[in-house]
Amino acid sequence: MGHNNLFVCVSMIEDNIQVLRKAAKGSENNPNKRIWCIIAGNDKLIDEIAYKAIASKHNVKILFREHVILKEDRFSKKFDFIMLTGLARNIANFKDFCKKNGGAFIKITPQDVVSEPNLMVFVAPDDFIKKCVNIIEKNKISFAILSEDQTTGFIEADLNVGINLPNFAKSALKPFYNVSDVVLSTILVSVENKKDVEKVQSIATQNKIFVIDFKDIDMED
Repeated sequence: MGHNNLFVCVSMIEDNIQVLRKAAKGSENNPNKRIWCIIAGNDKLIDEIAYKAIASKHNVKILFREHVILKEDRFSKKFDFIMLTGLARNIANFKDFCKKNGGAFIKITPQDVVSEPNLMVFVAPDDFIKKCVNIIEKNKISFAILSEDQTTGFIEADLNVGINLPNFAKSALKPFYNVSDVVLSTILVSVENKKDVEKVQSIATQNKIFVIDFKDIDMED
């Protein structure tokens, strides 16, 4: 093959790659494309999100909702998260509401599901997430964080005390231990090798992280 023909061939390949990239980007940003999202925050925020989904006239569907209580030495930290599916244009409204009210938002597109292996979402306080990621890395497991987000609103907490306080005392103290300095994180993770998925789940669970494994989600819902 002559140099001119080789140059033409390489140029055609590069042009085709650019076309494919543009098509993929256009598909991902298509407002009529169905996507999924995870929203995390305090129970009041997730109550509002759930109400808006139910009132959306079937445009947005709730796949599941979880209420989590993490018990530590002094506090029990409480947070909720919810998984939704709907058209991109509808989910965008939920993202805007979430960010205005201090929640964490992770979007998952059809392109993510097709092109990224073994997708998982972690939800937990930020320090728990960072500790878990470090342990996974030290175990030489190949993985990538595709996207992440953190809360800016408060996370509800209760005091763990050895004696029972009267309700009025708990109510008086509550503003002081509803902790805005506890950051709740959500991360979208891709685990390269399928054989490592159970290891990652085990490490995350041991570190008090809630794991959503996309193989357990019915993408046709």
